[in-house]
Amino acid sequence: FEPVAEDSGSRGRADMAIRFDGRVCLFEFKVVEGGAEGSAIAQLREKGYADKYRYLGRSVHLIGVEFSRTERNIVGFDVETG
Repeated sequence: FEPVAEDSGSRGRADMAIRFDGRVCLFEFKVVEGGAEGSAIAQLREKGYADKYRYLGRSVHLIGVEFSRTERNIVGFDVETG
């Protein structure tokens, strides 16, 4: 495993990147209120955090995890592979 916290790119930072077994997993963690589900994975896509890993020819997985401020639990979890 090669974990990197606050992995910098040209348009921002993914909260965490992990490279292992020919794959790259990029994580974005968000604390949300109400109906904001989908904002973590949307940020990964919109900011192009995966772009810096495309040249490696590895499978890149975007993982968005959302936590409820009031429930203090995971309320959203999305995975996208590309």
